[in-house]
Amino acid sequence: MGEPSQLFVAVLVLSWVGLLAFGALWWRARSEERRLRVSYGPLDDVHAEKARVEQELAQEQARLDAFRADAARRRDDIEGRLAAALAALSRLNDEVRLFEEQSDLQSFGLYEPVYDFDTAEAYKQRLGEIRDEQKAMLKAKTAAECPIEWTVDGSKAKGRTMTNRQLKLMLRAFNGECDAAIAKVKFNNAVALTERVRRSFEAINKLGESNKCSLSGPYLELKLAELRLTHEYAEKRHAEREEQREIQAQLREEERAQRELEKAQQDAEKEERRYQKALEKARRELGLVDEAKRQGLAEKVAALEAQLAEAHARTERAVSQAQLTRSGHVYVISNLGSFGEDVYKIGMTRRLEPMDRVRELGDASVPFAFDVHAMIYAEDAPRLENELHKLLDERRLNLINRRKEFFRVSLEQIEAIVTEHHRGDVEFRRTAVAEEFRQSQAERKAAAERAAKARHQREPEVPVLLAAEKAKVEQVKALLADL
Repeated sequence: MGEPSQLFVAVLVLSWVGLLAFGALWWRARSEERRLRVSYGPLDDVHAEKARVEQELAQEQARLDAFRADAARRRDDIEGRLAAALAALSRLNDEVRLFEEQSDLQSFGLYEPVYDFDTAEAYKQRLGEIRDEQKAMLKAKTAAECPIEWTVDGSKAKGRTMTNRQLKLMLRAFNGECDAAIAKVKFNNAVALTERVRRSFEAINKLGESNKCSLSGPYLELKLAELRLTHEYAEKRHAEREEQREIQAQLREEERAQRELEKAQQDAEKEERRYQKALEKARRELGLVDEAKRQGLAEKVAALEAQLAEAHARTERAVSQAQLTRSGHVYVISNLGSFGEDVYKIGMTRRLEPMDRVRELGDASVPFAFDVHAMIYAEDAPRLENELHKLLDERRLNLINRRKEFFRVSLEQIEAIVTEHHRGDVEFRRTAVAEEFRQSQAERKAAAERAAKARHQREPEVPVLLAAEKAKVEQVKALLADL
């Protein structure tokens, strides 16, 4: 065998030896890999579980953050609404306080009457005179003036035409503003509209400055006088209508009382005649019966005589009441649900049953019935009522309409005045029953409590929900710690 053959054999042998060595190493590596997988496989599961738990924790944390953000938003919303409600309540309390102090007129400017005519007709007459004076100024061309004689294109005639047009436009604008103000003047805007007319006067005059055209001051004063007179005329007419209504109501009340007195007198006289006839019949029978029946019939006669005397007394009382045209009852009543604490109506009625009048006052015009604190009989009831009204004049709720008989005063003060100016015992009931009002308040409170309870059941409290979410997070953290 030659040398190349030997070399080939050697290379072949070495190749096989290398392959065998590589195969042995590969086998050992695979065996080691299998051993390692068997030994450390659970650790991979732990890592996977840890990753899963961390992901779940992140999700729970995100939900908790979202819940906290929503809770914060809801809290801010509730606090905002609460602040708005408190602000509104404060404004309402301020308005109520202003009303109680009778200073609510300051909210729109207190209008002080300029004229003091006794009747609406006098206001109407003066209003006509004011308008005639305005027409006279317009006719005399003194309502608006221009002291300069302008020329246009060298023509004085064209200048006068231009000036007249300018003055006419200014007057038309000013009269339009005044007419609009006069058409809607009322008690609550008279001061504001007066200032509006003045501002219109100044603004229109400013527009005419370039041509030296202006409305005159006397014409402004006539327009302001017309505005004031229109307002005061309307107020006087309203006051007269109210006065007529009150007078008619008083006349109806007196007529009703008179009819009741006449009916009571007729009923008493009729009853007296009936007892008189029965007594005469019993007396005739008394002389015809035997001794056995006489005793019973005598008792019947005595009873009839007593009933006749009582009927006669009622007749006399009814006649006396009808003749005493100023006798009646002065009542002190309150309506807690309608007007609040320490507000009393002090009025007078000549009804035989004064409570009928009180019940009429508590009709559909007020939500609750009146409570009677005192019912004072007086032979001169109008005088007593008038004295009470005069002494309590500063306590009136309505300072404009003096026929409204409501006063903000304590019952003790009323009792002291009555005791001083009225002879006779008067019983005052200090507590207002206000049954329907108190029952309504109780029902309203119960309804609010039921609604709050239902709302609480539908919407769990935020702290409870937060506690539940925190518990979930703590459970996840504990699980991670165990791993």
